[in-house]
Amino acid sequence: MEFNPFKRKISELSKIEPKKGRFLVSEPFMDDPYFKRSVVFLTEHNDEGTVGFILNQPLDIKLSDILVDFPDFDANVFLGGPVQPQNLFYLHRKGELIPESVKVNEDIYWNGNFESLKAMIQQGEIDPLEIKFFLGYSGWDRDQLRDELSGDSWFVQESNSEIILDSSEADLWKKVMQQAENDIALMANFPENPNLN
Repeated sequence: MEFNPFKRKISELSKIEPKKGRFLVSEPFMDDPYFKRSVVFLTEHNDEGTVGFILNQPLDIKLSDILVDFPDFDANVFLGGPVQPQNLFYLHRKGELIPESVKVNEDIYWNGNFESLKAMIQQGEIDPLEIKFFLGYSGWDRDQLRDELSGDSWFVQESNSEIILDSSEADLWKKVMQQAENDIALMANFPENPNLN
């Protein structure tokens, strides 16, 4: 039997509903290879489903490894999720300057006109700390996410714009867990495998 002392309590403790601009945070013992100890930033949530990007799954590649004819730009690439992993997506702070960007919250935007982005990078108008690139995205239909939330696989947390574009992803899950206002914060210190304690 799987050991999880908080399995029953997550849904009782987390009263925040999923919404565009919030974090979806995996429970401490999730062993899914994509979502283990992950923080997903939700960029869309409506009656048709939910879309988001895993913020703390860096890939061992650079933009120059996947884009031909792209200016030199020192930015890491992250695994956004298992859906369309061959496609590139990005979150950024330059929505007012990149046409077709989709506003997610007060200062984070999703995608936008790629040629405009490329031109801004060539002209040095974007700092690597203002943008984050992803291969693939995470997606759920309405019933799927609802079932996973009621099964305590996830809890929802208010987002923090500084964390979203933070490149020091190693402790991101722990940081977000510690910001929870209730006993969920205690889970930040749980070992990944309690049987090894």
